Amino acid sequence: MPFLEEWTDTVVVGAGHAGCEAALACARLGLETVVFTVSVDSIALMPCNPSVGGSSKGHLVREVDALGGEMGKVIDRTFIQSRMLNVSKGPAVHSLRAQADKAEYGRVMRKVLESTDHLQIVQAEVAEILTEDGHVTGVKLYSGAVYYARAVILCTGTYLKARCIYGDVSMHTGPNGLQAANYLTDSLKKLGIRMYRYKTGTPARMDGRSIDYSKMEEQKGDERVVPFSFTTDPESVQISQASCWLTYTNEKTHEIIRNNLDRSPLFSGAIDGTGPRYCPSIEDKVVRFAERDRHQVFIEPEGLHTNEMYVGGMSSSLPEDVQHAMYHTVPGLEHAKIVKNAYAIEYDCIDAQQLYPTLEFKKIKGLFSAGQFNGSSGYEEAAGQGIVAGINAAMELLGKEQIIIDRSQGYIGVLIDDLVTKENKEPYRMMTSRSEYRLLLRQDNADQRLTPLGYQVGLIDEERYQKFLIKKEQIQHERTRLEETMVGASAKICAFLERHDSAALKTAASLAEILRRPEIKYEYLQEIDDDFPGLPAEVYEQVEIDIKYDGYIRRQLRQVEQFRKLESKKIPPDLDYKDVKSLRIEALQKLKLCKPISIGQASRIAGVSPADISVLLVYLEHRRQKGGSHS
Repeated sequence: MPFLEEWTDTVVVGAGHAGCEAALACARLGLETVVFTVSVDSIALMPCNPSVGGSSKGHLVREVDALGGEMGKVIDRTFIQSRMLNVSKGPAVHSLRAQADKAEYGRVMRKVLESTDHLQIVQAEVAEILTEDGHVTGVKLYSGAVYYARAVILCTGTYLKARCIYGDVSMHTGPNGLQAANYLTDSLKKLGIRMYRYKTGTPARMDGRSIDYSKMEEQKGDERVVPFSFTTDPESVQISQASCWLTYTNEKTHEIIRNNLDRSPLFSGAIDGTGPRYCPSIEDKVVRFAERDRHQVFIEPEGLHTNEMYVGGMSSSLPEDVQHAMYHTVPGLEHAKIVKNAYAIEYDCIDAQQLYPTLEFKKIKGLFSAGQFNGSSGYEEAAGQGIVAGINAAMELLGKEQIIIDRSQGYIGVLIDDLVTKENKEPYRMMTSRSEYRLLLRQDNADQRLTPLGYQVGLIDEERYQKFLIKKEQIQHERTRLEETMVGASAKICAFLERHDSAALKTAASLAEILRRPEIKYEYLQEIDDDFPGLPAEVYEQVEIDIKYDGYIRRQLRQVEQFRKLESKKIPPDLDYKDVKSLRIEALQKLKLCKPISIGQASRIAGVSPADISVLLVYLEHRRQKGGSHS
């Protein structure tokens, strides 16, 4: 019986946040691209929190945008509340977070995909990856149809052999009751790909009409909204915003949970998957933080055209009756009606150490992987991996050099390096503390760091790039002007400093030196600066940070120099670590498993000591002197 056969350049399996960015990157770079989804209604689905961004995650969205991705643009068009987090702390940890209109976000992203040339959406389940002589050749669908392709990108999210569980209820479905993908795992295992079983969870959704908001603290959006995308007109996002609400669990809530732990699949052994440490269920919190008498609960709207409210901070897999009792102890939720029960979801994913930092499988040429399927969690982490996998699949097919974003260039680089280098036994979540160079990797300068790369690969057009160059020149020019403009202890300057509770000048100083004082802000300078320019906020914000933190930034730049020296020492792909005498057995095993591409990456592998690195460096130098293949 004949089956359908199609030919294309690239196949993307899955249309979540990773799949959307991967497919758009490939198609925009001119490759014929087919993206498969188990349901077109699940394109860019937000099965958990109805938000984009947050601590460190806002950095990732900005970086995706700087590379030419879509997530930032779509959330700017569909947000219903926006807040800049951590504003009381330093600029390195300032993070933008926006509540999304969940349904509208998916609709807008789907429209973007449908309007993109070279991109085709197909609703079907991919059942098998086809390979020949270590190269991917396409995919086979559950229907039997075959799509031949030169590159395949796996972005399956939480759908592979997915199982949703609460109490004794277990359903073999994907998130939100959507169809699971039950056949691809077996195909991947036959190809020798190591798989993990992970789990995540989501809280209940409540009918907003049944909630008593008078018992909660209102959480409003920022008065002045900052957009995610560098291309969004800041005036276009100054909208009327929806409110969120804050309440708390209490001892009664915790008592109900403790009394029913034996009925929780998490504690009874009914769930095999490993859950995320940094996004625990409410039963996890009650057990792990027994000394806490309350936990925060955020009530967040799922959109403007629904009464559904998300109960953030109370994900659970407890039985239905326990959920009702537990939620009803929370102030404001005493009479709340549950629209959707909380549940945990188990799914198959890979050990990402099988990937190069380009997100291509080491064993299978042309097969790439991105998103939660790589063992990460979060929409933003998925999007960051998706655009890198899409770019690199395209670069390979176009005969160009693939890109690697390193740890000093972006949070995307930290994320991918951690996934492919370290042993991650639980879903990986991005945090600012994971970055060694976070003062350099701020969300405000993501375009300065990554837009040249986006332009180089072809995702940033000429018009946007020229605007970027103008902004870069404005930053440099203004910084130089402030460093070179001197002021003395005149009556005007003395009055200015006194007005802002700043110490008097003893000698002449530059405007930059005055700006370095903690109590002086850039905009204050117009009181004493006759040549004060009317620069856009996004320009003077970076000028101010660069000047105020100049010493710290210089120190991190010196650290980056040392880091790059190790990254530049490449390890030949054909190196047999058994030939490297004096390596400890553990280091030998870890290096063989991970196959690092550089000394820098090798140094970050758990179980590889500084002494092992020294041995490896000596061996590579001897090999080089003997005329080996080391480059």
